[in-house]
Amino acid sequence: MSDPIILTIISIIVLLAFSGFFSGSETALTGASRPRMHQLESDGNKRARIVNLLHAQQERLIGGILIGNNIVNILASALATSLMITLFGDSGVIYATVAMTILVVIFSEVLPKTYAIRHADDVALTVGPIIRAIIIVLTPISKTVEIIVDVLLRLLGERVSSAEDEAREEELRGAIRLHSDTNTVNAHEGQMLGGVMDLDDIEVGEIMTHRTDVSMIDANLAPGEIVTRMLDSPFTRVPIFSGDPDNIVGVLNAKALLREVQVHEGHIDEMHITSVAAEPWFVPESTDCLSQLHEFRDRREHFALVVDEYGSLQGVVTLEDIIEEIVGEIDDEHDIPVPGVRRQADGSLLVDGRVTIRDLNREFDWRLSDEEASTIAGLVLHEARFIPQEGQSFAISDLKIDVLRRSGNQLRQLRITRRADATDGDAPIDTPQTPG
Repeated sequence: MSDPIILTIISIIVLLAFSGFFSGSETALTGASRPRMHQLESDGNKRARIVNLLHAQQERLIGGILIGNNIVNILASALATSLMITLFGDSGVIYATVAMTILVVIFSEVLPKTYAIRHADDVALTVGPIIRAIIIVLTPISKTVEIIVDVLLRLLGERVSSAEDEAREEELRGAIRLHSDTNTVNAHEGQMLGGVMDLDDIEVGEIMTHRTDVSMIDANLAPGEIVTRMLDSPFTRVPIFSGDPDNIVGVLNAKALLREVQVHEGHIDEMHITSVAAEPWFVPESTDCLSQLHEFRDRREHFALVVDEYGSLQGVVTLEDIIEEIVGEIDDEHDIPVPGVRRQADGSLLVDGRVTIRDLNREFDWRLSDEEASTIAGLVLHEARFIPQEGQSFAISDLKIDVLRRSGNQLRQLRITRRADATDGDAPIDTPQTPG
């Protein structure tokens, strides 16, 4: 075998090795753990810093690797074709095609990429500096390619939008769900992480305590009566009104009230209750919970009154309400259990119409939509498109909802059962296990 042939074979092997290097590097650098690289960079790892820089310029990274990979693959194929034609004549083209396809697939694609997938972080740290140097050398070519591609995409009507941000959010949500499926502890952590991500999609009107359930005190009552009602209330902060419950004149804090009682040395009738009350803070019911959480923090407040677009009082929202959207229900020794949901012997649920859809979804792992209504009664009204009569039933999702009691135009009590045709057996509603 002559020297030129041996030299050509060695060149092809070297080029295939370069092709495998580029393929494996692409897989490793795009698949490396970003949180780990960030942590390593914070610890002073220079190679991790290079990997993060390459991540930040991902289009240039992919472009440079593809350019380098295509150069070596095309050159290797050209040399192999020339060699085979020299050895076998015109039929050498077929031999070269078959041989190079097998060699490229096995040694330049599958083998390096499989290894890179299994050791993504380590490979990324190793090849990062080399790939960065290659990208710098190929920058003029990759820049030209980027410009051409950008022009072609614009001609085809492609526009930069928020789709990339939405994709990242969906990716993060998917990662949280994947982590949550492992065990009950992770499921609880996943609910908390999901709750954080959902805060900017939830309006305070969906989680507030409705005005019909809010304890309020008339400021025109005698100071002694106000003190008595405040002490009887399980709440630390209570709105006070003058004449009309919509005319909120302040928020009375139990601690501030007790200080005032101490100042007057028990002479309660000499107190001026309105001077003790804090100025009421009104927020629109359309405010998202994330913004409200920031407002609570900035104002160092825990309590806000919720109003609709006409300024009418709708309810109250507290810092605890928002935190419960993240960590779940928080009960203390002063909380009054709300008899909103009661399980029956047959497995059905008796539900107060004012119970929120979010609470039911969280408690029973349902997937009821809360986009059109915040309460279960509101959902029935939305689906029915009219005000149902007592005894009417509706099929929503895989649930059967019966209207048991109606007061005026309000649906007061509903029975919810799992539809028999939506489950493998009978229709009791399963109670989720509490994460331990």
